[in-house]
This record gives sequence, C-alpha cells and structure tokens, in this order.
Amino acid sequence: MPSPMTTTEKILARHAGKDHVSPGDNVWADVDVLMTHDVCGPGTIGVFQKHFGGDAARVWDREKVVIIPDHYIFTADAMANRNVDVLRRFVREQDLPHFYDVGTDRYKGVCHIALPEEGHTRPGEVLLGTDSHTCTAGAFGEFATGIGNTDAGFVMGAGKLWLKVPPTMRFVFHGTLPPYLMAKDLILAVIGDIGVDGATYRAMEFDGDGVFALNIEERMTLCNMVIEAGGKNGVIAPDRVTFDYVNSRNKTGKAYTAAYTDPGAKFDFEKVYDVSKLEPVVARPHSPDNKATVSQVKGTKLDRAYIGSCTGGKLTDFKAAAGLLAGKAVKIDTFVVPATTEVARGLDTETVGGKSLREVFLNAGAKIGDASCAACLGGPSDTFGRLNTPLSCISTTNRNFPGRMGHKEAKVYLASPLTVAASALAGTIADPRDLLV
Repeated sequence: MPSPMTTTEKILARHAGKDHVSPGDNVWADVDVLMTHDVCGPGTIGVFQKHFGGDAARVWDREKVVIIPDHYIFTADAMANRNVDVLRRFVREQDLPHFYDVGTDRYKGVCHIALPEEGHTRPGEVLLGTDSHTCTAGAFGEFATGIGNTDAGFVMGAGKLWLKVPPTMRFVFHGTLPPYLMAKDLILAVIGDIGVDGATYRAMEFDGDGVFALNIEERMTLCNMVIEAGGKNGVIAPDRVTFDYVNSRNKTGKAYTAAYTDPGAKFDFEKVYDVSKLEPVVARPHSPDNKATVSQVKGTKLDRAYIGSCTGGKLTDFKAAAGLLAGKAVKIDTFVVPATTEVARGLDTETVGGKSLREVFLNAGAKIGDASCAACLGGPSDTFGRLNTPLSCISTTNRNFPGRMGHKEAKVYLASPLTVAASALAGTIADPRDLLV
C-alpha cells in the first residue's frame, strides 16, 4: 500500500505515470498547458527553434500553448514592440489558437488572470509558465509554477519537463475573516513569518475554513505570492467554488480529475492561523517579508497609491477599494489598473452606492489605466503609473525590491486593496478599520 501523498505529490505522480512519488524524487512530468508572454516568449521561441529543428520546428501540441502579451505593451519602446512582433510571427507560423494579441478584440491583459478567465486552468493539471507568478493557478487545485526560457523551450517541443517533487508546507487559516482583512493580509502575514526564503523549492498548501470561505479571486491572491516566500508552487484543494468557476470557463470541455491530499500525508512544516485575530499587514521597503501591522506604520507619508496587478487588480480587489473611496476624494496620486479587459468591463457593470466602480474611482480623483501589468514591473519610462522619481508608494502589487516599479530609490509598501484605498484618502498609511465602522 503506497504511503499517503499531498495534492502536489499526487498531481506529479499522475503526470509522471507513477503510482507514488516522494519529495526529492525527480520525474518526467507531462505538461497540460504551457504559457508564455511578451517578456520571455521570444527567448523561449529561440530555444525551441534551436533544439527542435529551426524554422521547421513544430510545437508538441497547438492546443496546449497559450501566448499572452501583457507586460510591456502600451509603450512606444521599439524593443518591447519587437517582442510582440516576434510572438505574432511565431503564432502565424505555428497556427496557434490561444493567442491573445494586444490591439485585437481577443486581447486580455495580465496572463495569470487571463488564463483562468479563458478556461486554461483546471484541477489536477500541470501548468507551466515563463513567469514566476504562474503559481497563481494553484488556486484551482493544480500544480502551477514558473520556469525559465530554456525549460519552456524544451516543453514547447517535448511536452514534458524533468521536475523535482517538492516537499509540502501546510498553512491552515481558521475562523471568520473580519471585513477589514483580505487575502493579501493573510499571505503577507505568512511571508513575514517565514521569510522570502522560507519556502524555497517547497509547495505551499493552504487549508482551513478561513481559506474555503474565500472566493476564487481571493484564493488566487494567496497562491500568487507563494513565490515571494521562495515557494515552488501554491495549491488549494478544489471545492464547489472551484468547480463552478472552472466549469463555467472550460470552453474546450476538456475533462479533468481533481487531486486531494491523503489523510496522514506528511508535511514539511505546518502553521495554523486564527484569521479573526490578525490585523491589516504592510510589507515595508524593500522586501515582501519586511512585515509590519498597519498600526505600526500608520501615518507614514506617501506620494502615490497603486491598485492593480495580478495580485491586486481583480474585480474583488476593486470592489473592496471602491467601497472605501465612494463619495470621498484621494489626497495623493492614485492609479487604478484592471488586470484584464474582462475586469475593466466589470468596472462599468459593478456598482457601489448606485454608481459604477469606474465612476467611484474617477469621482474620487483616481486615474484609470488600460488592462495590463502596467507599473508592476516598472517597464519602459512611458509605462502607465511607473515610478520615474523616488516616490513613496503604497501598492497592491507583489514585490517591493529596489527598482521593481521603476526608480531605484522609490519606496514601495505592499498592502491589501482596502489598506491602499484607506491610505489614498489619508495621504499617509492608514488603517481600513478606521473607515469600516
């Protein structure tokens, strides 16, 4: 009788054609979806063509390659535009059906949110992408992780990858989430506790009634930032919330088989939280593990607020922020960037206090950008919201290393959409509890 396995181990065993795997095992794992974007796509294509036949090379499965330009796209930068042209040429040559090109009706925006919206995330599958935040898709009960261009070029031709099975860390959240907390607070608390290297090459599995009370977008936020703790992947067991979302988006009708951690499975580390006792959290410059409660840094002067990215640019994030901003005016420059075009449309259809989210943001004095990664990775100097001077910014993004959002001397504080909205109104770091009375 095989020993019990975690969700991550089960998925990798199945994709390696094995009955059982253990942490540290190396396996050839079949890949269900390979994603790349405009930053890494040209490099991936170059590796693929070099090793699989040059211009005559053909991807292993047209239906399993997804290409989503999203990072450096709304710019006049010639090299950034060249990257997108490389993708377009490759898609034409390979006749790839899943290309969401900027400037077309198919354009989506941030790859990690576009993937589930377009039905490319399914429980029990293996999804690899040339972006570290590919781990976001673990919210759908799959093994999802970021890989480099060389590995991606190999997957593009072979459809499989040599992977080491990671040990699993388990984080359990119990209790009822207070109205002033969001998933961003939970994951910042975890990263602050274990450090940016605390989960190096480990799976981070999230469990507990506090997790399963979250909607799918908040679960995506939890898994999105496991890479900021060094994690290989994040994962949440699929439930009815997962299945309802996935089944409504599964345009191909592809069947999938969910995987669940066995009773008695061994974890490398376990930590339990009572969410009712947590406070709003901020990551101070210049590291995601530089944790402080909002009350500890309340009153810190700010120049800018930013609400967007794969971490904080989903509809749930904007509804939370708009709930605080409605009928008020921001005191500092505030940028709002929807992750995808679908989320952007939601700014017009979702309402707070009888007004659309877009109206709420504009009336409050915020500036709204086009769906994309925008300032999260800095990008060319004409990128919307980029920090071109050494400002202090509070942001819903995922990284605050020097230069991450542009200027190397800028100070970036990471926080939840609620905390960012409260801070935009105050002009200093503010506690959302003061507004939610």
